[in-house]
Amino acid sequence: MKVTEHFQKAKDKTLISFEVLPPLKGGSMQAIFNTLDSLMEFKPPFIDVTYHREEFLYKKRSSGYYEKTSIRKRPGTVGICAAIMHRYGVDAIPHLICGGFSVDETENALIDLNFLGINNVLALRGDARQFEDKFIAEPEGHKYALDLVKQIKGMNQGNYLDTDLQNGVPSDFCIGIAGYPEKHFESPNIQSDMHFTKEKVKAGADYIVTQMFFDNKKYFEFVDTCRANGIDVPIVPGLKPLTRRYQLNSIPRKFFVNMPEDLVKAAVKANDEDAVKEIGIEWCIAQSKELKAAGVPCLHYYTMGDTETVKRIAEAIS
Repeated sequence: MKVTEHFQKAKDKTLISFEVLPPLKGGSMQAIFNTLDSLMEFKPPFIDVTYHREEFLYKKRSSGYYEKTSIRKRPGTVGICAAIMHRYGVDAIPHLICGGFSVDETENALIDLNFLGINNVLALRGDARQFEDKFIAEPEGHKYALDLVKQIKGMNQGNYLDTDLQNGVPSDFCIGIAGYPEKHFESPNIQSDMHFTKEKVKAGADYIVTQMFFDNKKYFEFVDTCRANGIDVPIVPGLKPLTRRYQLNSIPRKFFVNMPEDLVKAAVKANDEDAVKEIGIEWCIAQSKELKAAGVPCLHYYTMGDTETVKRIAEAIS
């Protein structure tokens, strides 16, 4: 079932969904099952599975020279999605990124997903590689998420890259995109960010999932701005609790979001890391309750491997 169909079926009830990371290369699928087994009681209609582009390592050889090697630290997104759907009977949403893919590889990935009966995708540009100061597209790959959305929408209309292909069967993907309540860090301002969000919706995006935020006012303002700009698709708030004191600095640096002053003060004054975690959990519970009362279509939690914390939050609002 498509994500948008889940929202329609819920009839204004706020759903709960989760995002999981593939295990590191060499890890077991059991790690994913261990995470999700304890979260299935909340009846998530869908589970997101992230995708991670290749990174480059420089390995020193016996000759003394360094060899540039490409590796994927967290492979297996497509297989994990298939396993989740088989084990739990819920929809799985693979993240599809521009980074590391040519347009041909993107099309082949979409064909594989279509064959597996996976009809939801989250279309993202993806991050720059570690130690690169800006995103660099793959040769013959997409530079922007907008172009990725257009390719997926094209396949939904039966358009494949091979122009000689006759009677290509249309896919039927529901397309999600990312939204940034505090703007994407590369955008000069929120107006520019909103322009490209609107372009992605016009190109075929069906819903938006936001970057994490810690001030609900930012989410509500983002929704209002989207509506004022004619963007009428569902907008799902993405949430992650603060769990460690160092995240007061690392989260803003990595995800380019602001921490509310009350949350910062409380975490700084906390006696130890356990106290910081409790503060973060209570803050996220309060966020979740306010968003649920406002009638958001879904509360989407970034688990980041911390199942216990996310479960406590979900229990508090169920």
